[in-house]
Amino acid sequence: MLSALVEGLGKHRIMGINARNRDFILPNNRRRNYPLVDDKLLTKKLAIEAGIPVPELYGVVEFISQAGKIAEIASPHRQFALKPARGSGGGGIIVVKNVFGQSFQKVSGEIVSAPDMQYHVANILSGMYSLKSAADKAIIEYAVKFDPIFDEITYQGVPDIRIIVYKGIPVMAMLRLPTRKSDGKANLHKGGIGVGIRMHDGVTMYGVQGRSFVNEHPETLHTLAGRQIPNWPQLLEMASKFYDIVGLGYVGVDIVLDRDKGPMVLEANARPGIAIQIANRRGLLSRTEKVDALDTSGFAMADRIDFALHAYKGESGTELPF
Repeated sequence: MLSALVEGLGKHRIMGINARNRDFILPNNRRRNYPLVDDKLLTKKLAIEAGIPVPELYGVVEFISQAGKIAEIASPHRQFALKPARGSGGGGIIVVKNVFGQSFQKVSGEIVSAPDMQYHVANILSGMYSLKSAADKAIIEYAVKFDPIFDEITYQGVPDIRIIVYKGIPVMAMLRLPTRKSDGKANLHKGGIGVGIRMHDGVTMYGVQGRSFVNEHPETLHTLAGRQIPNWPQLLEMASKFYDIVGLGYVGVDIVLDRDKGPMVLEANARPGIAIQIANRRGLLSRTEKVDALDTSGFAMADRIDFALHAYKGESGTELPF
């Protein structure tokens, strides 16, 4: 059975976790560049310098003595997102839709008291949600208001678009949707939905939640496929720029579509997961091999985007062996 599974993985050009680490992350991502994406504050700074829109930063909490100042920082804005600067997997993020004195109302409607918020901030600072459990900072930033095109297929939280960039070329993308199970967060491992996106036109295809393929959002019961992501070439260009600004040859870039401010980059990831292949029903190796077959080192930005829009056109999803 094991040999059959391995054969199936090879046939469908599926990238496994070991291959990702050994053949893509290790040779293409220098460890000295990891902090550029592991630290969201630094990523935000680099993106702004490169002219890439990001959510506005309202404030940063660095010390326990500042933990009680969240309401003071956020009160002029009422709505905000609180997150660890070095967090991963969506852990520690709280999105607040209103501030009542020293209390906070989450998008779910739950009220968080001032002591509970201070406790949560203290946990962030202690490194509870950060990579390697290192001491961290708490970021207070603009709370994204998702584009109405997602009204029918999301639940409470904000959808985002994950684009995998290899040697500067966008090679695969998916829409990540919050659900009740994921507590309104667009994280697949928490129960969110991944929906594959056709690279040549930005139209959604197949959905996956956990180990199951899905055609409809479980809360809204609306169809996931056939939805056009607006300004698709622009999103591909925003993702591709991260190859230049952070020096990572294999990177995942997360983009949100705000109803007022348009597309913005939330963060980048030097170790993007491989579940995107299931959402697209296609192995990543089928895409990276096309990039490797050409000398793309001299590609201008227009060349990269043109490649991404045309190189994979005509591919059809294939049932994967699991």
